[in-house]
Amino acid sequence: MKSASCTVLPDAPGTIAIEEATTPIQRTVLPCGVRVLTQRVETSPSVAITAWIPVGSRDEASGHEGSTHYLEHLLFKGTPSRDAAEIARAFDRVGGESNATTTKEYTNYYAVVLKEDARMATSVLLDMVTSPLLDASDFATERGVIINELRLAQDDPADVAHETFARRLFGDTQALAKPTGGTVEQVEATTLEAVREHHRKWYSPRTLVVTAAGNVDHDAFVDHVSACLREGGWDLSDGTILRPDRAPTRGHVTEGRVHLKKPVELGYLLVGMPAVSVHDPGRFALSTLTHILGGGMSSRLFQEIREKRGLAYTTYAYPAAYSDAGYVAMYAGCELDHVDEVEARMIDELADLAEHGPTQRELDDAFGQLRGSFALGLDDNRVRSSRLGSAEITRGAYTSVADHLAAMRSVSAEDVRAMAHKLINEPRTSVVVGPDRDLDR
Repeated sequence: MKSASCTVLPDAPGTIAIEEATTPIQRTVLPCGVRVLTQRVETSPSVAITAWIPVGSRDEASGHEGSTHYLEHLLFKGTPSRDAAEIARAFDRVGGESNATTTKEYTNYYAVVLKEDARMATSVLLDMVTSPLLDASDFATERGVIINELRLAQDDPADVAHETFARRLFGDTQALAKPTGGTVEQVEATTLEAVREHHRKWYSPRTLVVTAAGNVDHDAFVDHVSACLREGGWDLSDGTILRPDRAPTRGHVTEGRVHLKKPVELGYLLVGMPAVSVHDPGRFALSTLTHILGGGMSSRLFQEIREKRGLAYTTYAYPAAYSDAGYVAMYAGCELDHVDEVEARMIDELADLAEHGPTQRELDDAFGQLRGSFALGLDDNRVRSSRLGSAEITRGAYTSVADHLAAMRSVSAEDVRAMAHKLINEPRTSVVVGPDRDLDR
């Protein structure tokens, strides 16, 4: 397996070009520190614009829990020049789409519109980012909305399983174990001033990344972003880029299984262990491994657990990677009586890969699936815009499509076997959310 070649993204002001076949990518660092990246697709009728703030729930200070998610809601509630209805109408009346995402390590706000509406969409998004009202009445309203959202998640056994899994994998004291939206108790306790302070600290030219993909002219887009920031009243004099100072995630895996009792019909099972971070070259071997293990209907878990034994309707495996940590999880929804057998089959399949590795056919099939899904996803301008932002804020480097595919293709059977061997020897935890019967062990 070879490491993927990449273009390191420097902090110094200026513009660089990143060759990407017929859809050129350009990146400009403004003197104020704002980073702007575009991928031009001249034949596309649309543009996807995304504003990124490279902080998430893991970066919240004590007393600020839930602030990241609060801001995701509150930025749509209005600015001095647009109220909430006008923000919504701006996108609705042009047939566009607008929304936002909060994660453990970043927040973004995006819009997808026709190319002729891109200036409008950029103006609205950056007005929201630079100048939100953060009004007390809106704060009170959104507190209720967010608490309803969190309680809905508490009613969802799959969400409960994943939140519990993160705490058992990373340890309650670790930032990556924090629920992305905070807990109901934390959201109730967080003050408006804490949310405002979170915005003042992290929403600035020193952190902002703006990406656009589609039928967009880079120089014109950069000029418009600069004008929007000036209109937003941001101080554009300090060009030092600010990144979160994150304490390294330490391993605190709670081994064994916990059973969370809920009045549901099935058992929702998650089994997993620590894995590599987003920076680790082994991430390509890990992607191949998880696809072979549980990435589709031809995967080992699906064939063994569902097709051969009829133990579950749904089963799969997936990796999750952060800036300093990661994990692999295997999931199944099954009758509670089958949980022990399903978990055993999961571990057996991983152990078999650790001992014998995959067959050449499995390896070829995995590459074909990963290559196809990756390349087909890039037909979507929002995916392109997201890829630019993720490269900027998660790895600080851009890997071309060709180099990404070459790194995937270079993964060998021995690379997969070695990764499986590493995983099977990691401390393991599992979570079951299901009916009221004792399964803890």
